Amino acid sequence: MKIAGEGPIGLAPGYRFQWEQAQQAYVLLFPEGMITLNGPAGEILRRCNGARTFKDLIDDLQRQFPRADLRQDVEEFLQEAHERGWIRIG
Repeated sequence: MKIAGEGPIGLAPGYRFQWEQAQQAYVLLFPEGMITLNGPAGEILRRCNGARTFKDLIDDLQRQFPRADLRQDVEEFLQEAHERGWIRIG
C-alpha cells in the first residue's frame, strides 16, 4: 500500500497514544502492552489524528524541522506502522 495520497491517517482502534512521564517518551498503548517510541516516531504518530493526510503530516513536520528531508523516512515509518496495525488510513 502506498501511504501518500490514501486519505486521513489515524490510530487504529484499540491503540492510544500518549506521553509517558516515567519513560520520558511517547508511547503507544494497547490492551496487550505498550510500545515506547523513539523521538521521530513520536513526532509522526502524534500528528496522526484521523484528520491529517500524509501531505498534511509532511507539511507540518517540514515546518517544525525545515532543514530535514523527511518525506521518505516518514512514508517508510507509516508503512511499517500500518503493516503492524498501529494506524488506519482513509
